[in-house]
Amino acid sequence: MRADEVARDTIAAVATAAGRGGIGIVRVSGPAVARIAQALLGRIPRPRQATLATFHDARGEPIDEGLVLYFPAPRSYTGEAMLELHGHGGPVVLQALLTACLDAGARVAEPGEFTRRAYLEGKLDLAQAEAVADLIDASSREAARGALRSLAGEFSAAIDTLRARLVELRALTEGQLDFPEEELDRMHRDDAARRLAQVRQALFEVLAKSRQGSLLRSGVHVVLAGRPNVGKSSLLNRLAGEERAIVAPLPGTTRDALREPVQIDGVPLVLVDTAGLRESPDEIERLGIERTRRELGRADVVIAVDEAGAPRMAMPDPPQAARIDVYNKVDLRPGFVAPPGGLAVSAKTGQGIDKLRGAILAAAGWAASDEPVFLARERHLRALAAASEHLERAQAETDRWELFAEELRLAHQALATITGEFSADDLLGEIFGRFCIGK
Repeated sequence: MRADEVARDTIAAVATAAGRGGIGIVRVSGPAVARIAQALLGRIPRPRQATLATFHDARGEPIDEGLVLYFPAPRSYTGEAMLELHGHGGPVVLQALLTACLDAGARVAEPGEFTRRAYLEGKLDLAQAEAVADLIDASSREAARGALRSLAGEFSAAIDTLRARLVELRALTEGQLDFPEEELDRMHRDDAARRLAQVRQALFEVLAKSRQGSLLRSGVHVVLAGRPNVGKSSLLNRLAGEERAIVAPLPGTTRDALREPVQIDGVPLVLVDTAGLRESPDEIERLGIERTRRELGRADVVIAVDEAGAPRMAMPDPPQAARIDVYNKVDLRPGFVAPPGGLAVSAKTGQGIDKLRGAILAAAGWAASDEPVFLARERHLRALAAASEHLERAQAETDRWELFAEELRLAHQALATITGEFSADDLLGEIFGRFCIGK
């Protein structure tokens, strides 16, 4: 093996999903790509042109016939030389192609290793690299659009704009620190305070868009809870638009948590129908009730369901979830008016269901807007929140210039972790380890 091939391995993987399909792709990246192409194809293909070729194994036996694409470095996804073999999508054929690549000098790629190399080669920043996985995993059209915007660099551009403003402010501040014998005049302090207020407002707007986008990425966990026979299962069916839960007049019909993914205005939700809360001698039903309590502890939104006209069930507010009080079966109670803050609905007729959908989104923190949102991850939100806290502290330290400058530095560093300028290796391993193999 040549010296230039020792520095970094050449990696290969099946890039298409497992199972049978019309087309399957084996992807190869690294310094030995040209040698592997020569071994499998007998030649090096023309760059960036789809070419018909026969793929051979280490003994020279034909494996398959298909298209090959060759991307010389640095004009490729990873920034390295890349080869893509587009063959027939049978598992046996694809495994034979992958084995031929391994025999020619490659090794099996780890999850996310192609995108990690794209990040290390400067083709993508860390936020864009994460957007690749988010686009693949998008559970709604709006989530896919948000991920594509992040992949195109919109989120990173917003972060870079914030950082640029902080750099200007830090330069002004630290420039004054170089001359401690000169007392800072009011003009400098007022200018710094004005700039800081502008940065804080811009950060607030980015954080708001990021919180909205995080709902598209992670979805909302909505739990329906209440006594038996108040219509929880019927409400789930109405919200889902189809008969997913068994509905029967017998108490205790639902004994386990039933999950149903739905979308409301493009926001992905998981509706969870639970066992009715009551004292029961039935061991299986008691286990179901215990699962209900666990679901309540994990919920983002809890729909507390009661019958219209019946006494409200005493249920402790969920510790970390918003609560919506719903009074079902209003079709049986003409003229019923829900108490303040509650919603009167009928799972049977659909009355009030649109209002309930809107209430769920509002409780989750979603606000419909034409403004694009950023499909942020939890680590992005933590970094933005940390930067916001440091800027808030900086505002309180305008009379102590050294502490003011330090809070600006910490805010700048927090923002830098989003795009990857300051990222520990263990963080990179955690991020890319969640990718699918071949990407």
